[in-house]
Amino acid sequence: MSQDSASWERLIERFEEWALSRPDIRAAVIVGSRARVDHAADEWSDLDLLVIATDPERYLLSTDLIWDIGVPWLTFVEPTAVGDMKERRVLFEGGLDVDLTFLPYSMIQQIVQDGVPPELAHQGLDIFGRGVHVLVDKDGTAAQVFEMWKSASTSVGAPPYSPTKSEFVEVINDFLYHAVWTAKKLRRGELWTAIGCCDNYMKWRLLLPMMEWHARATHGWDYDTWFKGRYLEEWADPRALEALRDAFSQYDYDYIRRALFATMNLFRWLAMETAEKLGYPYPTEADKRVTEWLRSHLPIKSTKS
Repeated sequence: MSQDSASWERLIERFEEWALSRPDIRAAVIVGSRARVDHAADEWSDLDLLVIATDPERYLLSTDLIWDIGVPWLTFVEPTAVGDMKERRVLFEGGLDVDLTFLPYSMIQQIVQDGVPPELAHQGLDIFGRGVHVLVDKDGTAAQVFEMWKSASTSVGAPPYSPTKSEFVEVINDFLYHAVWTAKKLRRGELWTAIGCCDNYMKWRLLLPMMEWHARATHGWDYDTWFKGRYLEEWADPRALEALRDAFSQYDYDYIRRALFATMNLFRWLAMETAEKLGYPYPTEADKRVTEWLRSHLPIKSTKS
């Protein structure tokens, strides 16, 4: 056993003892890489914990209690990556990073009584679909609730759906619109705003869904594209991975210009191939007009591009 593995085991043991000692904590489960077999935890993995408490707010508002688990270097609260909740993130001694999401006990009781509400069902597949390890279950309901949540999520979210023609064209139009928007900011000299749109919004909100659709349209709609770009290097088209090398920018006009055109080229062939597989039209004329506008309004300023 490596020193890191031993450190994690000790931290998990201390957390379990801490949770058992607190009457207000009714259950705690591990999710994420430390609860799954496929892409299981490695030396770089964090620890994701869902904690059911009668008063979850106290753990978000106070930092005193985390000293009972370990020695924290720092801690803060932020929205969860999945779902509309908040989590306390803690970096413990030795660089051990832990995400603690506190769920109200009343919500769990409601699920046991009435089932998983529709607004929560879609969240469970990413959270519970790849594995759950129950650490503490004082009332004997945690495993039942999370299995209910997983089942409800599977029924509404799997297999991954193919986009409708309207959804597909919407993403393309959004992408082309923001290509022009980025170019205008770039010409004005707003490099921060331009690079933010090119390397953030256009890629995370628009290019990534197109890469997922392309992969599923190619391999079948039950093809696993994970979520939010996780393990993209394993499931995305190898040509797209190669093209991404030129699609990210630096804080410089010509580099942003080059990255914008590279991102557009990548998005274009992904969308065109996906459209062909789905039997949808690709808005060629709109693409042509936007591309011509960009070429005429974004001159090269040096030899770097």
